[in-house]
Amino acid sequence: MILEINEEFLDNLKELIASKNDKEISAFFSEVHFADIAEVLDELNFDEAIYIIKLLDSEKTSEILTELDEDTREKILENLSAREIADEIGEMDSDDAADIIGELSEERQRRVINALEDDDLAADIKELLSYDDNTAGALMAKELVKVYETWTVAGCMRRIRGQAKEVTRVHSIYVVDKEDKLVGRLSLKDLITSKSDQKIADILKPKVDAVNVHEDDEEVAKIMAKYDLEAIPVVDDNNVLVGRITIDDIVDVIRDEADKDYQMAAGFSQDVEANDTIWEITKARLPWLILALFGGFISVSVLGSFDSAMNNYPELFFFTPLIAAMAGNVGVQSSAIIVQGLANDSLKGSLFKRLLKEILQGLLNGFVLAALLMSAGMLFLGFGLNLGITVATSLISVIIIASIIGTFIPIILAKRGIDPALATGPFITTSNDILGILIYFSIAKLVLGF
Repeated sequence: MILEINEEFLDNLKELIASKNDKEISAFFSEVHFADIAEVLDELNFDEAIYIIKLLDSEKTSEILTELDEDTREKILENLSAREIADEIGEMDSDDAADIIGELSEERQRRVINALEDDDLAADIKELLSYDDNTAGALMAKELVKVYETWTVAGCMRRIRGQAKEVTRVHSIYVVDKEDKLVGRLSLKDLITSKSDQKIADILKPKVDAVNVHEDDEEVAKIMAKYDLEAIPVVDDNNVLVGRITIDDIVDVIRDEADKDYQMAAGFSQDVEANDTIWEITKARLPWLILALFGGFISVSVLGSFDSAMNNYPELFFFTPLIAAMAGNVGVQSSAIIVQGLANDSLKGSLFKRLLKEILQGLLNGFVLAALLMSAGMLFLGFGLNLGITVATSLISVIIIASIIGTFIPIILAKRGIDPALATGPFITTSNDILGILIYFSIAKLVLGF
């Protein structure tokens, strides 16, 4: 059942919760998808959310916890005992369980792991927590279907039944040697259609894409996207099979990275959400606003150095915002294309060819925009030829320079290990604003001779 979550629904639900009709509430939520329940809990106050969590069975609530907003989940976990949390994560896959436990303090982590009844799950969680954040090891799940190359098809079929019970979805069957090193994979189709006495070594596919436990999660996402994989095995430095990563985890990585890049481009120095406190949002915004203020101060200083131009040609002042805005906009456009290319590995060719391309497209855009500006200025504003040449030349120059800067700053940042998304935010906008004003008045000084 798909819920339509609106104010009327929430009001009716709150009344039902207030009535403490446990049986009716349990029956209602038993038919609702866990993702919808998580969305409902995010809209309720804490007491109502914790009431529903404790009312439902662990199999349901374990899935709900993975979908909750981080702040809501944190509050709920704080009000559950170590035993209650252990009961919840006991129903989860190892990767989800490790993610949940990783949000707790070290002391609570120890107590929850000790409270787990499944020793294998406890060991898996400890292993996953030992890997660095944002690596394949931290992202992977331990649950998978693994067979040995020496087994027969009949023996393999018997053994994988037990393994498959622990795996939510079987994407592939991985084949290992006697030392648990990955040697290939099997499809269910090949296994089912093969003769029962055939050896697995005779029917396996030796070519199998795999990633190392220390591989960056963004690189894993690129590999899975490139080869259109639903799952990918994870191996250690000795090629021993240690886990697998599924597409649902990669979707989360891509979404988180997109959110981070979007916020960085908007001028946030750290990850924030709409429900964060005023202080948290202010801390994220203020550093870039200070940079913008500093950049604005430099712009004012540049304008002040050309005060004689303002006195002799006051009409120059009216085009200053236009030139600065075009410089910033063109720079952001160019950097956005490059950042996107760096993110999906589609940026090809030498730096010289990239430079030449940016100069040519800058010239083309500049001439078109300059022609439109001169025509409009002479028809509607009535300014002279010299002023028209000044503004048009400045616009073309600014567009070319801003395109080049917007192209090379992300590339330079990426080479230095800095997130290139930084170049699509206030940093490049402010720098191009300043540069645009400087170019504009320098050209005006040459053409108009003040």
